[in-house]
Amino acid sequence: MSDTYDVVVIGSGPGGYVCAIKAAQLGLKAAVVEKRSTFGGTCLNIGCIPSKALLHASEMYHEAEHGLEKLGIKTGGVKLDLNAMHAHKDGVVKANVDGVQYLFKKNGVDTFHGHGSLVDANTVKVTADDGAEQMVSAKNIVIATGSDVAQIPGVELEFDGQVLVSSTEAINLPKVPKTMIVIGGGVIGLEMGSVWSRLGAEVTVIEFLPTILGGMDETITKNFQRILKKQGFKFNLSSKVTGVEKKGKKGLVTFEPVKGGEAQTVEADVVLVATGRRPYTDGLGLEALGITPERGIIPTDGAWRTSVPNVYAIGDVIAGPMLAHKAEDEGVAVAETIAGQHGHVNYNVIPGVVYTNPEVASVGATEQQLKADGVDYVSGEFPFTANGRARAMNQTDGLVKFLADAKTDRVLGCHIIATGAGELIHEVCVLMEFGGSSEDLARTCHAHPTMSEAVREAAMATEGKPIHM
Repeated sequence: MSDTYDVVVIGSGPGGYVCAIKAAQLGLKAAVVEKRSTFGGTCLNIGCIPSKALLHASEMYHEAEHGLEKLGIKTGGVKLDLNAMHAHKDGVVKANVDGVQYLFKKNGVDTFHGHGSLVDANTVKVTADDGAEQMVSAKNIVIATGSDVAQIPGVELEFDGQVLVSSTEAINLPKVPKTMIVIGGGVIGLEMGSVWSRLGAEVTVIEFLPTILGGMDETITKNFQRILKKQGFKFNLSSKVTGVEKKGKKGLVTFEPVKGGEAQTVEADVVLVATGRRPYTDGLGLEALGITPERGIIPTDGAWRTSVPNVYAIGDVIAGPMLAHKAEDEGVAVAETIAGQHGHVNYNVIPGVVYTNPEVASVGATEQQLKADGVDYVSGEFPFTANGRARAMNQTDGLVKFLADAKTDRVLGCHIIATGAGELIHEVCVLMEFGGSSEDLARTCHAHPTMSEAVREAAMATEGKPIHM
């Protein structure tokens, strides 16, 4: 048994490592238990970071192959070196996971490698790969074990890593497939589909819902689907997958209309299953403490406490969007709570970004949510076809949509399709955090020419008075 820690965090993903570092910065004795050989969890190792490295690299390749000539740049034959692209990705991953290890050392956070499980409310058992066990004593325990790939409901499937793949294997394909079927039209499927589409694959998306990016604003999803079609994506929406199998070197997918109808089977070199993620609570020993997940989610109170007061849970294992930055904010808030401060997360101002090209970014309520809640609102839109900087960059696909309270003008939501939308969204996040109005943004001077001017114009449009449209 080690010395007693003030905080032991199980999991070193964005929520876990941020929680441990913040706890240490607040003067608490903190430790992290991580089952992987490297820190950073899914996000840094096989999720957010490597996928963004591939997205950027594939965008550069596609631009060199198809976009530079329009700007007067003749490159000659452009060749893809996929091994070098993977090396770039792997280098980015290593730099990030090494960075977390450095931050632990800098802030005095102790680390334990192995599978963490709860023995009781004050003891975490760490089981190493060789079976060796170690007990770690803690005044407070934080569960930050993240999520794992979700399977297709009702379909038994084993990933072989080459033909039938999840997002984990999709970032490491050894060659560009001629054809790819993506099961799931959400963020992960569209991002990874974009990578391989830009590198030369013919991508078909099969989605259960009648729209891609379910839950996002309908104006955005409809416009974004048109953009992806223009890029070569094919879509089968409102389609239920009933079977996936490997036959020879091909993957076969059988699906049928959700409302009923004739089934059809299509084949591809690679089938990517991107039907979401599930909370990872396997082997945590929750039952020993009487903590019972509800449909996989660990219930918590308003301070992220489980039914055991000194055991907390954050990130993908609790309710809310499975986003790294949401987990980070919860990690900070829990550390502050344990230290006797007042941790807080504003769940109404958590942005979401789809890192395709153009990107899709969203914060706050969608128009359909406001209608369902009976909120009296006004909306304003501005297209990038009317933005000078976007024209100069040949990046005119997309728009900005503002939603504001009809009486108070307080901003309720903003949704953007644009090159760099993931950066543009944050001025609206700050605005909403301070309870600002669309007029506040409309009266704020923006540099010209910039893409952000379109955000200002959309804010103006809530009163029907954009300047450049």
